[in-house]
Amino acid sequence: MHPTTRRLLPIAVIAPVAAAGVLLSAPASGDSAAKPAAPRPIVHDAADSKTEQRDVKQFWTVAKMAAAKPLTITRSRNGRTTAAPSTGGKAVMIKPVAPAAARVVRKGAAPAEEPSPAPETTPSAAATPTPSPSASPSPTPSASLLAARSSGAPWTGAGAIVKTEGRVFFTYQGRNASCSGTAVSSANKSVVVTAGHCVKLGGAFHTNWVFVPGYNAGNRPHGTWIATSLLTTPQWNASEDMNYDMAAAVVAPLNGQRLVDVVGGQGVAFNQGRRKQMYAFGYPAASPYDGSKMIYCSGRAFDDFLLSSDHGLTCDMTGGSSGGGWFINFNETTGAGTLNSVNSFKYNFASFWMFGPYFGNEAQAVYTAAQNEGTT
Repeated sequence: MHPTTRRLLPIAVIAPVAAAGVLLSAPASGDSAAKPAAPRPIVHDAADSKTEQRDVKQFWTVAKMAAAKPLTITRSRNGRTTAAPSTGGKAVMIKPVAPAAARVVRKGAAPAEEPSPAPETTPSAAATPTPSPSASPSPTPSASLLAARSSGAPWTGAGAIVKTEGRVFFTYQGRNASCSGTAVSSANKSVVVTAGHCVKLGGAFHTNWVFVPGYNAGNRPHGTWIATSLLTTPQWNASEDMNYDMAAAVVAPLNGQRLVDVVGGQGVAFNQGRRKQMYAFGYPAASPYDGSKMIYCSGRAFDDFLLSSDHGLTCDMTGGSSGGGWFINFNETTGAGTLNSVNSFKYNFASFWMFGPYFGNEAQAVYTAAQNEGTT
């Protein structure tokens, strides 16, 4: 059922599909030495039959979505993960796109930018990473100010992001929970990118997994899309390694149409430079948020100098934002960018920082396998 993963170039950028069918691309920035192929991603069958898809569709009533709790994950220094749907935890997120007509693969990685000073802090001896974000509103940054920042404000703009970003709902250990995710450009036009812990946690894959693009105060303007396959990195599957907390879902057609044909898809990039200006999106549902609207953060990323090799971003989003997309080259007017990480975890002593995994060969292998998965 699952085709062999096709190797892509170790450095690639998948451009967002333009609504008008215009190909969006950028010139290559240079060549890079080939890297070893990443291990095969883990592929798990979800609702891959018509009967299962019907059952999942009937399962997610308006009341159940409203009652779903944001997934809270706490990570300790010894690697132990404790998690449960909660009304007040911290979580991570993932990405967005606009209706597509074509895609481009660009060779060459962008050169790393000069680092900006990391926020000052005094690490606690009891520091523990926690997959999740939390936030307090701040002004919307001007598109003309590269260094503009938002630590967690409602997205009031328009563009592709309002259709490609959405809430993710699933059942975890018998309890209904929520995360975030992004529709991305892909060969099968059916891929959603999210965090690893939003598809599998505690040794088991989640059930009843659905994606609701453009979720808004209980409304599902673009329908409910049911996962047929869930994929994650072998590192997350084996040991829940926060450096590889990335996943993808392949969703079934809805009313005879595929996801990207309906909402579009964001571009995706792998093996890119660090310390870039980034925008992060998600649907935090833990206090002070309620999951009813999309929230975003923006600023220049920094390198985690504590316990991971992840990107860091000043961001106050809370539980439920897990899996929401991080974008480089994001345009506030068009709402389109290039997905380059997802909300993954926070440290319990620094809720004002969010961390997201570096999208390297492992993340690319997950994306490649997902876009080659069947949807029927």
